[in-house]
Amino acid sequence: MATWRPSKDGRIYARMAIDATAVLEYVERTRARTGERVTITHVVGAALARAIRDVPEVRARVVLGRIVEFKTCDIGFAVDIEGGNDLAPARVRSADEKTPVDISRELAPVAVGLRAGTDAGHRHTSRYFRHLPWWTLRPLIGFAGLIVSGFGFDAFGQKGFPLGSAFVSNVGTLGLDEGFLAPAPFARVPVYLAIGAVQDAPTVVDGAVVVRPQLVLVATADHRLVDGAHAGKIVQVMRRLLADPSVMDAPYAGVADNH
Repeated sequence: MATWRPSKDGRIYARMAIDATAVLEYVERTRARTGERVTITHVVGAALARAIRDVPEVRARVVLGRIVEFKTCDIGFAVDIEGGNDLAPARVRSADEKTPVDISRELAPVAVGLRAGTDAGHRHTSRYFRHLPWWTLRPLIGFAGLIVSGFGFDAFGQKGFPLGSAFVSNVGTLGLDEGFLAPAPFARVPVYLAIGAVQDAPTVVDGAVVVRPQLVLVATADHRLVDGAHAGKIVQVMRRLLADPSVMDAPYAGVADNH
């Protein structure tokens, strides 16, 4: 209740459905090759990081009425904890420079610590907000958001920019075909991406209708930073990368060098 108020800022929403065949095959092949538990979330997160690298106008936040650029393409991932009753963010720095395997390896120990309750930062933050009077929460969250997510200082048990320059949550694991995420105002994140459940759907392939696994991705973005043109560019990059995820196993130099 202290986090959200009635929305005043404009939001832009985008939804795209993709044939998930290549992604699922890549996940299975990569798990067998590396032994790492790579998931669809890691693949989509890697693609999103590369997409916002190619659309730098999106990689920004609003601080005291001014647009300020994020210097790196960090991606925050939602980790369910306490049996799904709570969520905590896990950030991967410079995710545009990392493969899905790198992201999986980096996230795994963080997720284990969060779920086990041994993550010092999360414990510290929870202690702050669970024991304060209710009437202090809204101004404190606003102040913490300015310091941690606006200016990027470490405070209140959190590292600067804890949700990164984009945030990914897999709502498919909750049984949802798709979902529209509600941005957390204090986090100052320009793009939130929800990954839905994989479902069989009719798809046109070479002029014929066939049944293929389909994945729905839904983005919620800050309209002060993102408009339809930016969203279109991000979608184009992500469609291309998710059609052949193996290209993300090599260093990424941008759209021009990968056509």
